Amino acid sequence: MKAVTMDNLSKTYAGGKKAVDNVTISLEQGEVFGFLGPNGAGKATTIKLLNGMLSPTGGTCRVFGVDPSAKPEQIHQFSGVVTEHAQMYDNLAGLQNLVFYGTLFGVNETESRNRALALLSQLDLTDAKDQKLATYSTGMRQRLSLARAMIHRPKILFLDEPTSGLDPESVLNVNNMIKRLAENEGTTIFLCTHQLRYAQEICTSYGLIDDGALLAAGSIEKLRDLVFSGMTVSIEADRFPSNMALVKTGDRRYEINVQSEEEIPFIIKRIVDDGDSVYHVSSRRLSLEEIYFSLLEKRAEKETKK
Repeated sequence: MKAVTMDNLSKTYAGGKKAVDNVTISLEQGEVFGFLGPNGAGKATTIKLLNGMLSPTGGTCRVFGVDPSAKPEQIHQFSGVVTEHAQMYDNLAGLQNLVFYGTLFGVNETESRNRALALLSQLDLTDAKDQKLATYSTGMRQRLSLARAMIHRPKILFLDEPTSGLDPESVLNVNNMIKRLAENEGTTIFLCTHQLRYAQEICTSYGLIDDGALLAAGSIEKLRDLVFSGMTVSIEADRFPSNMALVKTGDRRYEINVQSEEEIPFIIKRIVDDGDSVYHVSSRRLSLEEIYFSLLEKRAEKETKK
């Protein structure tokens, strides 16, 4: 069974604003899916549709086969949600908050406490477990919010900017936990963020969205194929053969695009055979950020031609 399916999913708010525009995506269980785009792109609305907080105005969506708008309470039993401003009880301690939410999900108090202590340890919050939430920093609250979302061992986690306000060490802890959940427990992660570089480090598949419309979806290899599947080679040398298709990027530094690594030795051999010295060679493939902006440019060009 698919973890998530969206078939021409759309949401138009009162006043005519189309927040989600015919989005079609299918996710397997255990994927770490990055739903990526700027603020206002439609990411938060999509999460609300998938959790039954909103009903679609067009198309359909399912989470593990369940229609969220028809059975939202069933979705909430096996999903966890983390937003940038999750609400918990300031007058309760961190541990008390987690145990309380665990029992709300039907987990008995003993198991809730054991699970809470384990999560607090993984997220480096053990020392603050008996402190009231009102004393927590923004980063601590965000980590506790993640623990709260996982207290009932959900099959799917919806994360909206989960590392917002966290220090580098906490980001690493959260990332490691996300990877463990997906790899070891088969938890599906639906991660919304505008930080494309961060998403490339942690996600296994992606959906690129802008102004409610899906630009593309799939693995990074699939997304690269839509723009440029090869790689860019950076070379530093004294001189270059005159007939090479190079782009100057700095003092003695040039770049050339190739389709595969097998081409690189022949390029370097040509430079050396021409009597030049080579000081540096490196290669890179298109980053997620470059792919995103290339797809935006392609869409803009199509709209201009209409």
